[in-house]
Amino acid sequence: MEMATNGIQLTDAARGFLKALASDTRQQILFLFEGGVELTVNEVAERLSLAQSAASTHLATLRDGGVLTARREWKTVHYRANPDGVRRALTDLQDALQACCPPGDGPFAGGCG
Repeated sequence: MEMATNGIQLTDAARGFLKALASDTRQQILFLFEGGVELTVNEVAERLSLAQSAASTHLATLRDGGVLTARREWKTVHYRANPDGVRRALTDLQDALQACCPPGDGPFAGGCG
């Protein structure tokens, strides 16, 4: 866990999640996994017209960020969404944002305006 100068903590899960979704391409890749579908690197590359190496790099970032899981079947890696990882990261992020910007009555309540 990393400590910000003001004492608010952002967990590794939340930081990894934010990094994973910081790219428009990775956001597009994530939506390919709607409905629990499993995809390989080649399938992702084909669907988004990406080079296989680029798709592989993006998938690794999404996996490292807890957004996807991977399983190997012989030489092929199958990826799928990781709802538990996403939920954990979102909860951690929400907790950090609540500490920074607690809900208030006005548009600038809570010190985040």
